Amino acid sequence: MAPRSETLAVDSSTVATSMDPIFHILKVLPFSFLQPPRLRLKLPSLSLPSPMTVYALLLLTYFMVVSGIVYDVIVEPPGIGSSQDRHTGAVRPVVFLPGRVNGQYIIEGLSSGFMFVLGGIGIVLMDLALDRNRAKSVKVSFASAGVASVVIAYVMSMLFIRIKIPAYLH
Repeated sequence: MAPRSETLAVDSSTVATSMDPIFHILKVLPFSFLQPPRLRLKLPSLSLPSPMTVYALLLLTYFMVVSGIVYDVIVEPPGIGSSQDRHTGAVRPVVFLPGRVNGQYIIEGLSSGFMFVLGGIGIVLMDLALDRNRAKSVKVSFASAGVASVVIAYVMSMLFIRIKIPAYLH
């Protein structure tokens, strides 16, 4: 035997009498002469972004994270520092905050972040050089540009560390 569903019958007269009469008037009166319009709305169709757009957004996000944008927003360091020469008294700009590993100027973070992104792009170029469907000259160009990017990024990052921490790896 199939189960029966029991429905609760509610007397409409009990609901109407238990409701506040002013609320009932405000609920029923406007809809006695006003009718909502018939809208023919279409759902927006969202297409997926292209793979290059996703890659560009991920690369931009990576650049912002490794550049220390969150640190820059919270601490609000100066864009560039300055130091005064002892002998001449001239003020010269300083790009790297010396001696402090956990502090940075804005330009220092941006330049370091650019070097990290350059190294990442170099790795992507070296991966593109392994594609069998490309011409040999294109593969050689991708490989050489990728190796050059990685080497430049590594050398410059090590230089940045040695400027920031003078006794590093000595």
